[in-house]
Amino acid sequence: MENRTMYYGKGDVFVYRTNVKPLTGLRKIPESNVTEINNIIFGWNIKVEVSGQQLFSSFSEGNNELVVATDSMKNFIHKHLAYFNGRTIEGFLAFVADRFLETYPQMDTIKLIGEEIPFLATKALKNGSPLESNIVFNHSRNEQSVATLFAKKNENDSLEILNHSSGIQDLQLIKINGNSFAGFIRDEYTTLQEDYNRPLFIYLTISWNYENFKDSTGETPALYVCSEQVKDIVTTVFHKLDTLSIQHLIYQIGLNILVRFPQLTEVTFQSQNRTWETVVDTIPDSDGKVYTEPRPPYGFQGFRLTRDDLNQENSVDEEITQL
Repeated sequence: MENRTMYYGKGDVFVYRTNVKPLTGLRKIPESNVTEINNIIFGWNIKVEVSGQQLFSSFSEGNNELVVATDSMKNFIHKHLAYFNGRTIEGFLAFVADRFLETYPQMDTIKLIGEEIPFLATKALKNGSPLESNIVFNHSRNEQSVATLFAKKNENDSLEILNHSSGIQDLQLIKINGNSFAGFIRDEYTTLQEDYNRPLFIYLTISWNYENFKDSTGETPALYVCSEQVKDIVTTVFHKLDTLSIQHLIYQIGLNILVRFPQLTEVTFQSQNRTWETVVDTIPDSDGKVYTEPRPPYGFQGFRLTRDDLNQENSVDEEITQL
């Protein structure tokens, strides 16, 4: 049973709550002006997945005596968002996991994934000036925060976090110059030309792990790492770095994140190269060019940095913070 794959659950559980307690007092970092998360709209797409040895008969015999209907799981998540007194998605996932395993002891483990449904502030005239509205928001199709939690009940009947991560996904950035890609292997299979000043369009998904899960709940705001601050680190490094490749870029971004947030143990990247193809290289009386979408297939990268990467050279921290 230990090595058996056996789980079931519910996906696309959309939950929205207005006026969750704001998270204020985030640590100020040089790359970002973000110091709080207002939580006026706390919107998430939740996926829940449960497993337990007692559920085997539901697969082998069709015995549903211990089965919690996935529709009930959906309702459970909806109702418990109203009871939640925290400030972060990580805290909410832990809250739901604890209550779920307490309510249904036939479940051994629970996995929860939360993907943000982001809403951006809009402008409205107030006393003749365009200022941010606190009641009208724009549903964003841009990048989103994400969090994952895997947990069980331990012998003391308290929640034990087996694995967790926080992150930002589907971040899409274009840097129009200051990027090169040269010096790679050239052989009979190579048609790509070296480029010393190309536009670079990347898709990024970044996840990070806390040394102490409690830091992700927002109980101590200065120890919480918000995706908005991580995004600002990414754009700062991208802007300042003479990028030699996407591999080079994500490594430098990862070092910066670990320097700024010592409460993190590691940072993991999934990236894609979506660089545009040049259509018109020279335009009279203009520095611009014309591009189109790249033809498939696309290149991708995966990389994980830990604190060991920072400790390999004594000069790393100083070099990174001088970017």
